[in-house]
Amino acid sequence: MARCLTPEIYAKLYDKATPNGYTLDQCIQTGVDNPGHPFIMTVGMVAGDEESYEVFADLFDPVIDDRFNGYPKDAIHPTDMDASKVRGGIFDDKYVLSSRVRTGRCIRGLSLPPACNRAERRQVEQVVVDALNGLEGPLKGKYYPLGKMTEEEQQQMIDDHFLFDKPVSPLLTASGMARDWPDARGIWHNLEKNFLVWINEEDHTRIISMERGGNMRRVFQRFCDGINKVEELIKAKGWEFMWNEHLGYILTCPSNLGTGLRAGVHIKLPRLSKHPRFEEILENLRLQKRGTGGVDTAATGDTFDISNMDRLGQSEVQLVQRVIDGLDLMIQMEKQLERGKRIDNMIPHPASKV
Repeated sequence: MARCLTPEIYAKLYDKATPNGYTLDQCIQTGVDNPGHPFIMTVGMVAGDEESYEVFADLFDPVIDDRFNGYPKDAIHPTDMDASKVRGGIFDDKYVLSSRVRTGRCIRGLSLPPACNRAERRQVEQVVVDALNGLEGPLKGKYYPLGKMTEEEQQQMIDDHFLFDKPVSPLLTASGMARDWPDARGIWHNLEKNFLVWINEEDHTRIISMERGGNMRRVFQRFCDGINKVEELIKAKGWEFMWNEHLGYILTCPSNLGTGLRAGVHIKLPRLSKHPRFEEILENLRLQKRGTGGVDTAATGDTFDISNMDRLGQSEVQLVQRVIDGLDLMIQMEKQLERGKRIDNMIPHPASKV
């Protein structure tokens, strides 16, 4: 946001508002209050509703273009949720400790979390929980409202990486997403605890498929099956997800537009992570590393959360395949270093722009 917002753009947009009354100042508040993040480059702005991306396009468009390594205003975003197209994706558990695929979905016609009022937030909860209660078979599960959990139950779910953290993140507090906490927030999960849905955190929903070990293929298949069924159940009640041809699925943070998908693993790379070109390897593969405790934790030690950097301009299948191929290469590099050999000839070239 700070790189793209000029005095001219601000002068053009400062007195505009979406039909819901959301303004440019509200969009950029989180970036104004929080200039930078210690570990990753953040976007610094959010949308308050679906129309924000159109009304404030003079700022959102260059931010989106910068964030996604080039994304033109006339680009069409592809969607592909056919998990059978993925090649490989079963990793050695010696290196890959756990696998996860997540995305967000927001309900059309209701304000996004930075702008929604209490009634809209409760409407989201009702619509989504009604749909989730219709899931059967291995996806069948139960909803746990945050307001009815004890502190100990909440903390245990957070520690188990099932539940979102309490609203201490500057993004949540500065943007207004933490208002009325914990009203109408909660977590739904199936009996196996490998398909989860967060309700009313950063987006209306955050949908997650996860399991221990390195079977990314199975995790992605469950993800596709679950999300397709949830969408079908929501449409049956007369609702739909926010989506358009240019930006794909509409979510609160521009960094999650398109697929909203983050396919990631916790991976152990004791040798490769100490290689002087490790950061370059990640950048060239369009992958990013985080600490295993989430976005606000430092990537230290030899175990990392590695995931795709991009969400927009490529389909779900393409992004998961990119992660799989990148992890395959990094595990090969780790094995090469274990044998005491060099990896210079294995360093990938920079990824091309969309």
